[in-house]
Amino acid sequence: MGLAWTSMGGAALYVECILENALTHKSRPGLEITGNLQNVMKESTHIAYSFAKSVMARKFPENQFFEKAKVHLHCPEGAVPKDGPSAGITMASALLSLALNHSLEPTVAMTGELTVTGKVLRIGGLREKTVAARRAGATKILFPADNTSDWLELPENIKEGIEGHPVNWYSEVFDILFPGLDQEAARTVWQKALAKPEKESRNTDDE
Repeated sequence: MGLAWTSMGGAALYVECILENALTHKSRPGLEITGNLQNVMKESTHIAYSFAKSVMARKFPENQFFEKAKVHLHCPEGAVPKDGPSAGITMASALLSLALNHSLEPTVAMTGELTVTGKVLRIGGLREKTVAARRAGATKILFPADNTSDWLELPENIKEGIEGHPVNWYSEVFDILFPGLDQEAARTVWQKALAKPEKESRNTDDE
């Protein structure tokens, strides 16, 4: 669950991610983006994709998901144009959730621009976004540490029932979203699907 600011106030901005084709050792990677995304948000999507790939390469190099997966990322309500960079950490989280085959807690909302190195940058409209998060049933909200003063200034009745988590880097987001992640499962989840059939492996060896 991402959060957006619109002329009508805050709104929950959901990001969906699916694997388009069954994974095999012959699969080819790709990224499809839909949801009426405008230029800045399209750029954010590509940054999130590159960053998610770098996280997997660094933390789980045996997990070859992004080397083989054709992924479709979608932001629902396609009739509504969407722009701005603040969905960066949400998109990266959706992509990593798919790569790790690990679902995210639906009551966690987040907002923050993501750089390609994983820095989480300041956003606008935190008040309106927090109201939207509450309305959507969120119990936890992640936001850039640079917005901490905005969070502290919010009236208690707006923050009631929501834990606020300021973050500087995506590594902090990862730790909150994937607590107790099974490291072995994260490394090997796609191994069987991506393995070469034994017969084909023998033929390759013979050559």
